[in-house]
Amino acid sequence: MELVRYVAIGQYLPRDSVVHRLDPRTKIGVTTLAMVAIFIIPNFSGYGLLAALLLGLFVLAQIPLGYAARSLRPILFLLLLTFVLNLFFSGVRDGTVLLRLGPLVITAEGLRRAAFIGLRLILLVVATSLFTYTTSPMALTDGMERLLRPLRRIGVPGHELAMMMSIALRFIPTLLEETERIIKAQMARGAEFQRGGLLQRARALLPILVPLFVSAFRRADELALAMEARAYRGGEGRTRMRELAFTWEDGVAWAVALAAAAVVLAPRWLGLP
Repeated sequence: MELVRYVAIGQYLPRDSVVHRLDPRTKIGVTTLAMVAIFIIPNFSGYGLLAALLLGLFVLAQIPLGYAARSLRPILFLLLLTFVLNLFFSGVRDGTVLLRLGPLVITAEGLRRAAFIGLRLILLVVATSLFTYTTSPMALTDGMERLLRPLRRIGVPGHELAMMMSIALRFIPTLLEETERIIKAQMARGAEFQRGGLLQRARALLPILVPLFVSAFRRADELALAMEARAYRGGEGRTRMRELAFTWEDGVAWAVALAAAAVVLAPRWLGLP
């Protein structure tokens, strides 16, 4: 069991690619645009075009396509559950009946709807995985802080919010490694996590959760002490080693993203099926 291998959130893969060199504000904006488009794309052809674009970006970023599939593994159960619920309980009763299982009926329209929702979840995870694979925690912090800077006028602490988000993402792989280490230690002592009913399995998780919470609080305390020891005082008056700046590559990225969004959303705007 290697939990870190299957969780993309918080993982950064350093490469010398044009996607990695893009300004983090561009990547945040384009990723947000992609997530909005995924929710309002009306047909499979739009999802197909977006999937091809995402796969092309993985190749351009020099990230093996296996990482895209690996990022889906933690949500396989959620994908299966969503597919089954939409297949049997989507409320679609009209259309061609494909199969009857007692009171349950599978229709062609219900199958189409279940596949459509499942594909939506897959694209959401792959798009956000590409963002985390190509954006370092420091670049993410700088980008978020710059985007939140205008809100300082109404009292929103942009730097502190960006720092908290960066630390949370950074510690996800660390906590997964800690969880894996605790699971192996408990299994070495004879603990079994795969047997018994649902209640028994839930009780078996207690020996994992308690030391995991203790470790998380200890790491948070150590981090706070280290930041205080280095005279960290927040973003007021802080200087940067590398200032963010838009380049022509960011302009091309925005142009391609807006053109792709216009193409995949054109059927909705034109009222086409």
